[in-house]
Amino acid sequence: MTKILVHLAEGFEEMEALIPVDIWRRAGFDVETISISKKLEVNGAHKIKVVADKLFIETNYDNADMLFLPGGMPGATNLDKHEGLRDKILALNDKDIKIGAICAAPLILGHNRLLVGKKSTCFPGFENELIGAEYTANPIETEGNIITGKGAGVTFEFALEIVKQFKGENFATELAAKMQMQ
Repeated sequence: MTKILVHLAEGFEEMEALIPVDIWRRAGFDVETISISKKLEVNGAHKIKVVADKLFIETNYDNADMLFLPGGMPGATNLDKHEGLRDKILALNDKDIKIGAICAAPLILGHNRLLVGKKSTCFPGFENELIGAEYTANPIETEGNIITGKGAGVTFEFALEIVKQFKGENFATELAAKMQMQ
């Protein structure tokens, strides 16, 4: 079963975190929400409190198929400052494990030079944080093991792109139809 680890920091964008969690669980993926703080309850950018499944220090990354970073401010900068998470991102990238980031969160990948020479996108205004990337401004970019998304408005499309990568286009299309997506 595909295992995706969704990382939550204070100030995360709720739509960008929770819509993918819902869609990926509908797809049958094993999805865990991970708080990078010392408590399970994490406050979103719009004051929605979410109780994560696990704390970062309790999380096993050995069987992860994907690490996901939602945007939001200051959520993305809080994720970027977490040294333990940075180490996991770099280690998983070295193993060619998929890493997804949306909105402001691609800045984390840029700061760690994981976008050098790769097409990438992000929320407008964060382009300069994508160090070495070929910024496209497209809604979604997939290059190798890295998937980036522009913002909250493309969250459904972003989550379904991940479904497509793991379960194929037909499965993703059928899932979208079940959710009444056009």
